[in-house]
Parts: sequence; structure tokens; C-alpha cells
Amino acid sequence: MSDDTYKCLELEVDDNGIAWLTISREKALNALNAEVLGELSEGLPELFEYEDVKAIVITGAGDKAFVAGADISEFVGMSALEARSLSQAGQEVFSMIEASPIPVIAMINGFALGGGLELALACHLRVAVEGAMLGLPEVSLGLIPGFGGTQRLSRLASPGVAREWILTGDMYSAEDAMRVGVVNRVASADDLKEVTIKLASTIAKRGPIAINAALDVIRRGLEVGQSEGENLESDAFGLLFTTKDQAEGAEAFLEKRKPNFSGE
Repeated sequence: MSDDTYKCLELEVDDNGIAWLTISREKALNALNAEVLGELSEGLPELFEYEDVKAIVITGAGDKAFVAGADISEFVGMSALEARSLSQAGQEVFSMIEASPIPVIAMINGFALGGGLELALACHLRVAVEGAMLGLPEVSLGLIPGFGGTQRLSRLASPGVAREWILTGDMYSAEDAMRVGVVNRVASADDLKEVTIKLASTIAKRGPIAINAALDVIRRGLEVGQSEGENLESDAFGLLFTTKDQAEGAEAFLEKRKPNFSGE
């Protein structure tokens, strides 16, 4: 995935193995349009294959917006079938993010509204700047969230929170979002990147196979009942005992040293 290939995305991989993926439509408050969704759909699978990447951070260009929503100009004259296809395209991309084998963190550096919040909800963790406003205002346009928001917000927070946010279309502060479990951490503008790096770096030091397994079991477990979810957990727990990383982790603990995980 190269910067030269994409008009709306910027990618940088730092020395800590953190990939910084920036949606770069600052003049449009990084609004999602068909081009952005297409570039994400094309570029993310390639990024997931990077051996040196241990965590991915998605953010928006500038300091006003993470992603301020979908590009409403594209809605004009859209047919019902075209709208359904757009919804499915967005859902497919965001499901790809949710199913990523690499942890994905949304660094919410400003407005996260509509499709922007839906993008953040598809990420595994969310760090928001103080003063950021989040919401799903689609009902004010005579619509509902179409990129998975009705489902993910219910699961992440609660059905009650989802109903309030979606039915009112109101915006909520980052602090309010953290209180209901939508955001994991809130940081000042000066500390936002540092807090995000610390979180991503902590994850990057852990066993990558175990991280992948945990993400997979949590995601799949949300789609089934408790008993079946625990079966998924036991299967993954057992399989991890076949890895070199598990042996290294146990030995390092007993020898009182930091583990050197190989991803094998």
C-alpha cells in the first residue's frame, strides 16, 4: 500500500511497527465518499499483510474532524438500489476493519459523525481528543445509519444508548461517549498522539498470535450465545499451546524477563 497509489489516503509506518492511516480530505472534513471507500477496500487487505505492522491507527487529516460523515452531495438523485449498494459497500469495508488480524485503533481527532462514527465503531479501540463530538445524525436527513452503526453501537454500548443516539440524532462529547463505553480513552489535543502511541505500543509488545486469536474470538463470540462463545474461547486457548510464542511467554515469565515473541 503506497501513498502514490491513493488520492484520499496517506500511510506511514513508524519504527514501533505502528501503521498510521490518515483519511486525507481535510477541506471536506474527511467526509467518506465512494472514492475513499474504494481506496480503503483496495488498500486495507494489503496493509493487513505487512509483516512489520503490529497495530494500525486510523485518523483524519487536520485537527477539526476525524471523519465528519458521508459525503451528502453523493446522495442527490440516488435511487433506492444505488443507496442499498452504497450501504453494503460501506458495511463490507467496515467489516473488513473489524475482522482485521491486526489491532485497529481509531484516533478521533475531531468530529466523528454519521459514517465517521461508524468507521470508529468498526475499529477495535477508540481514543478521542477532548472536545470531539460524536453522533449518528442520519435521522435529521430522513435516514438511518447505513454502514453498520445500528448494529455496532448496540453491541458496544447498549441497545438503550444506541436508541437514544440514533433516534435523537444528537451529538455527544468525547467524555460522554467514554462514560457509555463508546470511547476507550480521552486525551487533550497535545497528548492525543502520545496516548494513542502508548496504547498501540503496549499492544504491539504482546504475542501477535494471541492478539489475533483474542480479536477473532471476541468478534465471533458476539455473534453467538455464551456457550458457543466459550467453546470458541477453549478451542483458541488450546491451539495457542501449539505455538512457539506460548512457550516463550511461559519461559520468560518463569525466568523473570521480557518475552521475545516471534509470531510463530
